[in-house]
Amino acid sequence: MSETDNTLSLWTLVSDASLLVKIVMLILFCASMVSWVMIFQRAFYQSKAKTAFDYFEKQFWSGIDLNQLYRQGNGRNESVEGIENIFRAGFKEFTRLRQQAGADSEAIMEGSQRAMRVALAREEEKLDENLPFLASVASVSPYIGLFGTVWGIMNSFRGLAHVQQTTLAAVAPGISEALVATAMGLFAAIPAVLAYNKFSARSEALSNSYQTFAEEFSTILHRQVHSK
Repeated sequence: MSETDNTLSLWTLVSDASLLVKIVMLILFCASMVSWVMIFQRAFYQSKAKTAFDYFEKQFWSGIDLNQLYRQGNGRNESVEGIENIFRAGFKEFTRLRQQAGADSEAIMEGSQRAMRVALAREEEKLDENLPFLASVASVSPYIGLFGTVWGIMNSFRGLAHVQQTTLAAVAPGISEALVATAMGLFAAIPAVLAYNKFSARSEALSNSYQTFAEEFSTILHRQVHSK
């Protein structure tokens, strides 16, 4: 029974809040919901990218012919992302420039490395997607909630001007509904900041792995272009 009463009293605090405090709560609620959607989306994408990286790197270092590895990607219907996209961008440009008559070896290497840098930048953007929003929610939500709290408390004390006898029961509801805004701000901010730190670290680790692969692949292409 007490649990039901607590639920009802919390809903009453929200429903009886002033218009501005309700707007603050609505903003924080929407920010929290969007954050959770992005958290699940980032978790899925980065987990998929890590799995794809491990799988492709295992294939790459298995001794398979690079032309065969490139052709394998042509037969798939889904879009190529992650480390394989970097490989395909570099190898495609390397092959194209090498087939040109009188192509200079340095020009071939510069072209393939440039193509890999562009692909790498795009993959890093994908890894960092939505992270700025999570950072904004993490940093701004407590202040938005605090603004709602301050406004609610101000309204509560303004209401005391019309009360002859000041009691705790007179100000408690107003202060309680104001503090709900602070609680909602923390509810939105805490998961966002934890997710941002976690996904930023994963993104940086994967980006470093991509860069290491691009450098190692450039070394292999450098040997190939000077082998003939």
